[in-house]
Amino acid sequence: MTQPLPLAGIRILSVEQYGAGPYGTMFLAQLGAEVIKIEPPVTGESSRATGPFFLGDHDSLFFQTFNLNKRSLTLDLKSPDGQAIFHKLVATADAVCNNARGDQPAKLGLTYDTLKHLNARLVCAHLSAYGRGTPREAWPGYDYLMQAEAGFMSVTGEPDGPPTRFGLSIVDFMTGAMLAIGTQAAIIGARETGVGRDVDISLLDTALHQTSYPAYWYLNEGHVIGRAPRSAHPAVTPSQTFRTADGWVFVMAQLPKFWNLLVDRIGRADLAADPRFATVPLRLENRDVLTQELDRTFMTRPTGHWIEVLGGTVPVAPVFDLAQALDSPWQQAMGMIDTVDHPARAAMRILANPIRIDGARLPNRVGPSLGADTETLLDEIGVDAARIEELRSKKVI
Repeated sequence: MTQPLPLAGIRILSVEQYGAGPYGTMFLAQLGAEVIKIEPPVTGESSRATGPFFLGDHDSLFFQTFNLNKRSLTLDLKSPDGQAIFHKLVATADAVCNNARGDQPAKLGLTYDTLKHLNARLVCAHLSAYGRGTPREAWPGYDYLMQAEAGFMSVTGEPDGPPTRFGLSIVDFMTGAMLAIGTQAAIIGARETGVGRDVDISLLDTALHQTSYPAYWYLNEGHVIGRAPRSAHPAVTPSQTFRTADGWVFVMAQLPKFWNLLVDRIGRADLAADPRFATVPLRLENRDVLTQELDRTFMTRPTGHWIEVLGGTVPVAPVFDLAQALDSPWQQAMGMIDTVDHPARAAMRILANPIRIDGARLPNRVGPSLGADTETLLDEIGVDAARIEELRSKKVI
């Protein structure tokens, strides 16, 4: 990469833990920002102790998932000495991010009103479960709860099954990405105007926003979508899973041109001529019968055969488990699996960032050991060695 990364020169302090907040700031770090992760002394943040797979003391594969490319500073923000150090660092920063409960940023002194006298251009970004200044700001909350309350579980799974969540913490990841977007936008604005601000994002707001066009259908037409069989699209078909001889394939022949290509490539011209399937509305009306017909054909060959027949012509994908997805030759060719050297595991395999700059994947380095950068950062702001030892003995750092 011949040019600096886009966010090089930006410094972000982050009071963060677990998933959503660290996921968002990791994006900023991978794009070149200096992200200083502020952690409690002695134990560090909670994800360092999240199993089941550990990398020595105060480190785990879970922690590494969300903390590549960052620096680590141990600091007790509840102590006067810790606040004094924090304030010196704030004067050097572009942003302070946190993912505390909504009632905590004011108590911890992480808001713009509290910090603007130290740095007028500072951006203070807050990620919480239910938002600051709301009736539920003090409530703890996690991803799965948002999937339940925002309606995700009512549209996931088979129609006759119980409410079902996504298999991944998708709301955490979406909210973290929005934190990254909001923080970058506010930093650009602050550099233009010289005045910073607060940025707020919540898990529940994000989850509700992601209900997208089904929300518009309900808000404007009173239409409530439910769950369709085979993970099918709610409005068009065939756009769902089909059984094959050795598994499943997902086909999305939603447009008329793809419908015509599908029946041609699988040798089912009779379906194109069947009046029950002549139009998009008729195919949806007769989806159960059409599913049976297509299953009958797809079950004659394995999934790999149908990917070869349809791939590049009709939108199609194999239905993989996680191991198959990560071991796929296609994923290997795309470069989404990277390696970093960890003290406890050489060439540790990680997921690359999905963003490319100048055609290249973003560079990665291992997530920091607990307090790895504490002394260096304190030295930068004029704290001498004797004072550092005093602060350590008092467990401020």
